[in-house]
Amino acid sequence: MASTAPTLSEQALIERVKAGEAELFYQLIESYQRAVFSAAFSVLANEADAEDVAQEAFLKAYARLDQFRGECKFSTWLVQIAINEARMRRRKDRKALYDSIDEGYQDESGDYFPCDYADWREIPSEALEQNELKTALSRAINSLKPMYREVFVLRDVQGLNIRETAEALGLNEALVRTRLLRARLQMRDALAPGYDGTWVSGSSSYKKVRPF
Repeated sequence: MASTAPTLSEQALIERVKAGEAELFYQLIESYQRAVFSAAFSVLANEADAEDVAQEAFLKAYARLDQFRGECKFSTWLVQIAINEARMRRRKDRKALYDSIDEGYQDESGDYFPCDYADWREIPSEALEQNELKTALSRAINSLKPMYREVFVLRDVQGLNIRETAEALGLNEALVRTRLLRARLQMRDALAPGYDGTWVSGSSSYKKVRPF
């Protein structure tokens, strides 16, 4: 019976790449490509720019691999690099303008107050499959201010826990929780049925989702 080559652990891959086996780097990062792209996209809200930044982040990770000390997860370290690269790209691109969701009220300190009329009822599972909702979800996420979108994507889309999200963004955990709550409230107001859009109870039919 043919023998199967043993699978190298992540730490073993890191050590071998550091030792000069550059061809193993792709194997090391392969499972994290989507997470790194999503992290970049959470900052830039543009797929082409996020793809470019993800590639730049991987190149920088390779060049700086000797600096990885294992104080956090390797995946978190990669996401940190992607976030930093994306933020630098955003600062350079003065044409990028981000509109925040304006259905709720946000005071001068940044506190967000959701609309009282928003109805956060359960969305029928059939409707979740519809392209209209996917588009609305994408637009709602993209319409969040970057500081909220970054936290929302890393925590609720990518599934990082609060500590990992805080490490990736260079924030404390309390601030991550605060921004996550505000992001979720704004997403609720954007997607819940309201005065100008409804989910039809008992049917998969869909009408315009507020506020788009």
